[in-house]
Amino acid sequence: MREDFVANRTRPTLEKRAKERARQEKRKQKEERRATAKAQKGSGPRPVGNEDPDIAGIVPGPQPSPWGEDSDGRDEDEGRP
Repeated sequence: MREDFVANRTRPTLEKRAKERARQEKRKQKEERRATAKAQKGSGPRPVGNEDPDIAGIVPGPQPSPWGEDSDGRDEDEGRP
């Protein structure tokens, strides 16, 4: 009876090890895919015309005022000079 008990406990341990190996292999493949995708994304030239429309035409540095040239940053309703 003691032998049956030991034999039954071994199988779940082996199954756990197999599952863990499968998880590790899957994780390794996923990391390789990510590394490959990152290398391909960074190495290629940026395609022309695929610019984010929210930042299209913006250049580094101070930007022109969207309210016009005559605005000095104060509200016109303030009444101060």
